[in-house]
Amino acid sequence: MARIRDVWINWFEGEENGYNVCPFHEWHSEDQIEVLDQAEIVKVTEKLFDYIENRMEDVPEELLSEVFQKSTLRKNMTRVTLDYCFIMFDGERAMAIDTLGYKTPIRKSRLTPKHERLVNEIMDETKEEKCFDVEEQVPPKEYHILSPHPQYMAGLTRKERQLKQLLFMALDQLYTSGETAEVRYWYTEWNPAGYEEMQHIDKESAWQRLYQEVKHDWSDAHYELCKKMIKGQPFFEKIWNLHHEEEVK
Repeated sequence: MARIRDVWINWFEGEENGYNVCPFHEWHSEDQIEVLDQAEIVKVTEKLFDYIENRMEDVPEELLSEVFQKSTLRKNMTRVTLDYCFIMFDGERAMAIDTLGYKTPIRKSRLTPKHERLVNEIMDETKEEKCFDVEEQVPPKEYHILSPHPQYMAGLTRKERQLKQLLFMALDQLYTSGETAEVRYWYTEWNPAGYEEMQHIDKESAWQRLYQEVKHDWSDAHYELCKKMIKGQPFFEKIWNLHHEEEVK
């Protein structure tokens, strides 16, 4: 098996969608950057790469057995052995994975451009023949408002993606607990020109129209709607403040 040393890692924990595992140019200075003193590189099919990158389901047993305790993390001048940590490579893309001792890809990290090139070079030189794949038939992934389809996040910055997911959380809460008048109100906030029409639409139709209109792209109007919808809700405000330099006022 191939190995690489001194790899910078920025773990994103519990992310089932690859668009939330930020590329190097979106890393922040406050992110907890770690260094893998040594990491095992495994060759995988595009199918398995997509499966691990975009799901929180079990990694194939054969792969886990292959990488068991072969990667180490540098921490306070000491080396910590990680049970199931590896860098997967499908011939073009590379991503670091750590299961935290479980079977699912709990932590995921992109690599720096430098380390992506190194992984490519190492794998090209070793001519690794063994390639891991998903054995069983994998059903299409199901997306929903709390796990949005990648097309709704395409082209957005890290901050925009985070705020859009917060907006979706607020919309989901509105659907669950909001009254008809409240749903109509928030649609009018989004689209004032629709005020008259909204007075004759039931809750389900009003909410669906609001969701269908806000799920695409990101704009100042999205930003303002999100800011207004979360005001006065401590949990949502806390998330807002984690991703935004301003305080909710």
